Amino acid sequence: MKKFGNKKDSVGIVLLIVLACLIFCTFVTIRIVKSVIFDRGCEGHLKRAADSSTVELAKQELTTAITYLEQGNITSGYTSVLYKTPDEDIGFWYKNLKESLGELEKVKSEATQLEKTNLLMKLRETLLDNSGEHGKTNVTCPSGISLFPNNVAYCFFGWISGFLVLAAGVFGLYKSL
Repeated sequence: MKKFGNKKDSVGIVLLIVLACLIFCTFVTIRIVKSVIFDRGCEGHLKRAADSSTVELAKQELTTAITYLEQGNITSGYTSVLYKTPDEDIGFWYKNLKESLGELEKVKSEATQLEKTNLLMKLRETLLDNSGEHGKTNVTCPSGISLFPNNVAYCFFGWISGFLVLAAGVFGLYKSL
């Protein structure tokens, strides 16, 4: 087995691998933080609106989520990186949320409990999706929305940082042989 040429080479290769790993870890950390921020500001409130037992509570939670979207200017566009698909259309999703809130606001105090319950069931069907893994219920959101409007930049950052880790690892392995 061939050894590194000298100690400087081995230190340089280790630093290269560590640097590549740090860049990739930065990417992963940013993705996680952005996802948590979106969950706290919007997605969690959409789930609570869907789980609400009263129209007033659902209205409050849906208003909080929509306010977050409007403040972040997340009201139109696509989360797509390569090509646009309907499930990544933020405009449709946002309009659907606004229409749902409008329906909640139309409920009169003299509405029957059956009418209110039907509206809450319709809201739940609008906000939640049962296509999750193992029958898990998920909040309906365009994929990648937590990174919007910088989805393309994050995609490239992820690919480049992943490639750097792979290249540094292969280079280090090659030099150690």
